Amino acid sequence: MYSLDRFHRLYETVTIPVTIAGQTMTLFQPRALDRFIDSRDVMAGFPLWAKIWEASAVLAGYLVSLPVDPGKQMLEIGCGLGLAGIAAAKAGHRVTMTEIDADAINFARANALANGCPGITVESLDWNTPALKGRYDYIVGSETMYKSGDIDALELLFDRYLNPGGTIILGTKVRSTGVDFWQRMRHGYDIRVLKQKLRSDQGEEYMLLFRLQSKGQR
Repeated sequence: MYSLDRFHRLYETVTIPVTIAGQTMTLFQPRALDRFIDSRDVMAGFPLWAKIWEASAVLAGYLVSLPVDPGKQMLEIGCGLGLAGIAAAKAGHRVTMTEIDADAINFARANALANGCPGITVESLDWNTPALKGRYDYIVGSETMYKSGDIDALELLFDRYLNPGGTIILGTKVRSTGVDFWQRMRHGYDIRVLKQKLRSDQGEEYMLLFRLQSKGQR
């Protein structure tokens, strides 16, 4: 069984408090990134998962506002440290969080346990060779369209894992890849784009939430 004691023997961490909809969670984050970076090719496999992305906070806030249905299941892709999935689970949703990186999976599991969510399932998922079983009523993620090269894989993931009548909810910072994503998906999905203002110590910033449903199933 996965344990926080074992996790802390493996990693040096710092604890980051994050408040979503009035509820504060604490997330373990790597103290340093050096061990996760290949010095021969810094950009290959750079640990993007080790950051609490602003879009994940916006996504988390949106997910906790959704009506809870115990019969529905939610799949988070590219969960990183687990903020959005944990917030959704604490609100009552049934959540499976996924990542491709083994260290990211360890951090997501530890953060789920530390925030009182042992019922969250955390699985490995490679978008290019997906082996996860089942289908889901929600597919959610933040900064999953960070690279335009991932959009092909995302489209296939949606086809494979979204239940008929299901909903896709993705958060992202305003960037050109969001336009690329919209252009690709608009032929098969009804898309609503919600703009959210995020306030932080650095000032105000706008984030986008893409909400997609297959055409004819809204």
